[in-house]
Amino acid sequence: MDVRFTERELDIMQVLWDDGPATVAEVRAQLEDDLAHNTVLTMLRVLEEKGHVRRHTEERAHRFEALVERGSAGASALRRVTQKLFQGSSEALVLRLVDAQDLDDEEIARLRDLLDARLRRRNEEVDR
Repeated sequence: MDVRFTERELDIMQVLWDDGPATVAEVRAQLEDDLAHNTVLTMLRVLEEKGHVRRHTEERAHRFEALVERGSAGASALRRVTQKLFQGSSEALVLRLVDAQDLDDEEIARLRDLLDARLRRRNEEVDR
């Protein structure tokens, strides 16, 4: 599933992912920008129409819950970035990430461990 968020939608989803289901007022309070109540409500309704959040009615308030997981949104965004900026090359993406970051020895070791584990899994699949 290709999940796309605008910057503002992503800000709102971040609140829902971090804090769980929230009312408009609760989301608004967590946003860095001072947005009007109706603006946040409109954005939440747009996210609901897209199928990214679900609304529950509690007395007079609506509580919105994220339906899209953070990991799914991240994987979708990463696929788009890889396609658009690195011509579909995951290797180029990883090389750029490693070159652009000031990674310490522990981070590099963890990356190496992840890559080694991935290589072992791939080799085991081929052997089957």
